[in-house]
Amino acid sequence: MNIIDELEWRGAINQQTDAEGLYKLVGKKSISLYCGIDPTGDSMHIGHLIPFMILKRFQLAGHHPVILIGGGTGAIGDPSGRTTERVLQTAEQVKHNADSLTEQMKKLFGEDGSFTMMNNYDWLSKISLLDFLRDYGKLFNINTMLAKDVVASRLETGISFTEFSYQILQSIDYKMLYEKYGVQLQIGGADQWGNITNGIELIRKTNEIHEAFGLTIPLMLKADGTKFGKTAGGAVWLDPNKTSPFDFYQYWRNVDDADVIKCMKLLTFLPLEEIQEMEKWEGSQLNKAKEILERHKEYKGKLLPFISEQKYNDAIKKIFKLAGVDRIVTILDPLTHNEVKRPIYEVASSHLARRTFIGNIYKKVKDPNLVSALSGHKEGSKAFRRYRDIDEEMKKDLVKLLD
Repeated sequence: MNIIDELEWRGAINQQTDAEGLYKLVGKKSISLYCGIDPTGDSMHIGHLIPFMILKRFQLAGHHPVILIGGGTGAIGDPSGRTTERVLQTAEQVKHNADSLTEQMKKLFGEDGSFTMMNNYDWLSKISLLDFLRDYGKLFNINTMLAKDVVASRLETGISFTEFSYQILQSIDYKMLYEKYGVQLQIGGADQWGNITNGIELIRKTNEIHEAFGLTIPLMLKADGTKFGKTAGGAVWLDPNKTSPFDFYQYWRNVDDADVIKCMKLLTFLPLEEIQEMEKWEGSQLNKAKEILERHKEYKGKLLPFISEQKYNDAIKKIFKLAGVDRIVTILDPLTHNEVKRPIYEVASSHLARRTFIGNIYKKVKDPNLVSALSGHKEGSKAFRRYRDIDEEMKKDLVKLLD
């Protein structure tokens, strides 16, 4: 299947600069493509994640993703999606954020050399003011720039020359990546359309032969019209120090049933056939899909390890040791209905942790087999009581131990 066909089925395409040309290009060869992120913070949230999920899909389809950290553009500030000026960050803060985002990207894309990571500070910082005005400023028409939605929406409230010039800097990025690294496609959110088309226009003006494309993804909205990744308490971050694993779990567990399949299409790598089968699910069956969204790792190895499963299990094991419990218990395997002997922390891990372990464990035990295992064995009962008694302390310890 052509990757574009899959993206269309998943509802992941908003606009394309040349749909027919891109379809033919990715159908006949492997291409390099990029998506950028400015280091305005030291972690991505769910909203940031979606375009990079598309980039990851291209990687899995045999294409070469380039991740661009905006160390240069981040020092300026993208006016997209804002009604006021951004507060400029210090160079030290921008660098710290860039380093943190780089580590998150490595978790998402791996470290096997199948992708390239760059920082646009490396070239933007070397352009002098005179070179900027002569080599690039001359190629941009003020009237066209003013007509871009991101600028037009700010004319009444005002926009600084700094943020007004952002679209030129992003265009320089695409030109640089196209000419020096053969990047032929830029991916971005719907609000990046103007910046992407500017970059393609700059490539057209400076290259006699050109074949560059742009693709944006739709704004991901919930059934009630609000943005995904937002809660009453703010954004849902991928950094467990900003959004605890328990809160991350709760966010996905509370997704409206009407939004579950949309999430499965955009945020997982499950095969189309499996998601089509899930579209038939109703009621409690949808809870399984929500758990798949939360785990981001376990389901048939198809999802992403944002939280290391090994470290998650290690944390659970250590928590039980902190409670003074490291025993073997007999439980009934729900799949084979045979009795098996397992360490108590594995019992919690396999039956509870991936759903409800963090916090309120004593309220969430509803599996009759597990209740029997925990209450019907001396050490199991001890573990149950010890966890209940120091529930809040253990929650904090577990969060600290998670990667």
